[in-house]
Amino acid sequence: MAKEKVCLAYSGGLDTSCILAWLIEKGYGVICFMADVGQEEDFEAAKQKALKIGAEKVYIEDLRREFIEELCFPAVQCNAIYENVYLLGTSLARPVIARGQIAVAQKENCIAVSHGCTGKGNDQVRFELAFYALQPSIKVIAPWRLPEFYDRFAGRNDLLEYAAQVGIPVSQTKAKPWSMDENLAHCSYEAGILEDPDTTPPEDMWKLTVDPVRAPDTPEDFTLVFDKGLPVKLIYQEGGKPKTVTDAVDLFLAVNAIARRHGVGRIDIVENRFIGLKSRGCYETPGLTCLRAAHIDLEGLVLDREVRALRDQFVTFNYSKVPSLPLSHLSPFLTTHSRSLQQILYNGLYFSPERTFLEAAIAASQVSVNGQVRCRVYKGLVSVLGRSSDTEKLYDVSESSMDEVGGSFAPSDTSGFIAVQAIRVKRYGEMMAERGVRL
Repeated sequence: MAKEKVCLAYSGGLDTSCILAWLIEKGYGVICFMADVGQEEDFEAAKQKALKIGAEKVYIEDLRREFIEELCFPAVQCNAIYENVYLLGTSLARPVIARGQIAVAQKENCIAVSHGCTGKGNDQVRFELAFYALQPSIKVIAPWRLPEFYDRFAGRNDLLEYAAQVGIPVSQTKAKPWSMDENLAHCSYEAGILEDPDTTPPEDMWKLTVDPVRAPDTPEDFTLVFDKGLPVKLIYQEGGKPKTVTDAVDLFLAVNAIARRHGVGRIDIVENRFIGLKSRGCYETPGLTCLRAAHIDLEGLVLDREVRALRDQFVTFNYSKVPSLPLSHLSPFLTTHSRSLQQILYNGLYFSPERTFLEAAIAASQVSVNGQVRCRVYKGLVSVLGRSSDTEKLYDVSESSMDEVGGSFAPSDTSGFIAVQAIRVKRYGEMMAERGVRL
C-alpha cells in the first residue's frame, strides 16, 4: 500500500530537519519543498541533506521575482511598517512560499502540508490561512502544536540532541542558540539568548549588514526613479562609473548591496504578535529601508494631501495591521494607512477579499507618484538629498517662496482663512475662561 504523502516546507535547518525525520517515523512519504526567496542558502546541500534523511523528493522553486514584484513593491507603494519600525520582511515572503508549497503538494497528490512554525509565533497563522485559501480541503500537520511532538522536543536543545542522535547535521549549536529566517528583503533573528530583551545581540549574529561603526567613512549616493509608486530604475556608481539598473530583481539586489555595505536597516525590537504574546526580534532590512524612505519622500512632492490622508487612514493600516503611534514627521495619518496593509501582511490575510480590494486602492493612490529621489547612505543611515518630478506639478516654487509674491496665491487671502478657522477656537477659549481653566 502506497504511503500517504506530506509536503513539508523545508529549510535545511534544525527544526524542519527533525520534523522531516519525525514525519518519516510516523509513516508518511515526505516531499520537501524549498522556496528560493533570495536567502543566501546552499540549496543543493540542503537538498542532499533532506534526501539523506529520507525525503522522497525535494523541490527547489525560484520565487524571487514574484516575491519582489507582488509583495515587496506593493509594500513600498503603501509605506508598510509594523509598530513604527518593522518593515515586515518575514511576513512579505509567506504568501509566495505558501502558494509555491501548495502547488507542489497538488502536483504530488499530497494529502497534507506541514511546516516547522512554533506554536507561539505568527508564521503558523500566516502559512495556514494561506494554505486553506489556496486549497480549502488541505490537511495541515503542525508538529509544534501536537503534544506528542512538543512533549518529546520541549525546546531547541532537545532538537539538537535528537539531531545528533540520528545523524542530522545542523548549523545551529548550543554556543549560538538563536533562530534565523532570511530572504531577499531581510534577515530575522530570535529565540535563544535573544529571548532576554535586555541582552545585547552579539556582533557576530548580524549576517547581512556591516556594523555601522565600521562602515565606510565616505558616504555613497544613488538615485531611485519611481513610476506610479513602483521603483523602476536605480542609478549609482560602480567602480567609478555610472550604472543604471531597471530589472526589478536586479534593482532590489543592487539597492540591498549598497545598503548592506553601509550598515543600513538594523533594528532590535519587542513586538506584539498577532496571537497576543510579545516577542523580541532583531531584523536587518537594508534595501527595503532605502526604497521605503525614498518613496515616502517622493510622495511629499507629488501626492495630493487628501489622497495621501485617505490612503494612509484606510489602506496602509489594514494591509499591515498594527496599533502604532503617529509618525508625524512622515505624514499625519501614515500609521493609520500603514496599518491597513499591515493587517493583511502581519496577520496572514494576504489571500483574502480585503487584500484584493486594498491593492486596487493602493494602485489608485499611486497614479501621481512619479519622479526621482536622490539618496545617500552613511554609517547606518539613509537620507534624502533631493527629489524631482517631470510630470507632477503640485509643487510650485513661486507660490511656496518666502521671497516672491505672485501667482495664484495672495498672502492677503490668508486673513480670511485664519478668521474662519479661529471661530471655533475662540468659542473654546471663551468657554474655558468662563470656567477658570488655564490653557
